[in-house]
Order: sequence, then C-alpha cells, then structure tokens
Amino acid sequence: MRIGFIAHETKKNLMQNFCVAYKNILAKNELYATGTTGRLIEEATNLSVHKYHAGSLGGIEQIGSQIEHNQMDLVIFLRDPMTPRSSEPDVDIIMRSCDIHNIPFASSLATAELLIKSLDRGDLEWREMYK
Repeated sequence: MRIGFIAHETKKNLMQNFCVAYKNILAKNELYATGTTGRLIEEATNLSVHKYHAGSLGGIEQIGSQIEHNQMDLVIFLRDPMTPRSSEPDVDIIMRSCDIHNIPFASSLATAELLIKSLDRGDLEWREMYK
C-alpha cells in the first residue's frame, strides 16, 4: 500500500514518534512524504521514504496529484488546528481529494493509529480492488 505523510511544523516530532512506533507495519508499505517530513521520518526510522518538495514549495500539490490519480491508499496529515500558519499546507485540499477518491485520511494521531492498525490487519485490502 502507498501511504502519504504530511505534518504541520508543530506536529513533525509527533509524526516521527508515530513512525517509530509503527515502523514494522510501515516497512511493509511504500512511503511518500513532503520533503522535511520525509527526511525526519527517514532519520527516525531508517525506512525509505519517497520525498517530494517541502509542503510550502509544492509538495502538497505533488501528493495531491497522486491522490487525484488514485495512486495513494492512505494519507496521514498531522495538523495543528490551534496555530495554523499561512506558510503551512492547507489540510482542506488534501482531505477533499481523499474524500472524492475514497482514500482513508487521518488528521489526528488517534485516527492515524486506527488506520495503521487496520492496515496491518488487512482491513484496507479493498483499496487494491478499488484501483
């Protein structure tokens, strides 16, 4: 499965910790991320991550393009709803695209954990048929 990772600046450390905690599950999948988030995931886990540009430099659009072409199976976008900055990626664009293309989407740690555990159990295998 192809998993996309995006994180607002204040959530990057949380994303690293999440990926360390679920490293064994993530290792069985293809990982994609915006630039800085991808680099931080690689540093924390030693997993291979396909890195796009930084979110504010077009990385969001690159992941969005994969979503639009049904080339993403799960997206985790850890966002900071309390201190959004104009330079940070907009969650609404990605969330809307995931909704349109029926791609599971998590914007919080709780939902991300549920989706990763579901992925590990095989609950997301329907995505293979959906493609």
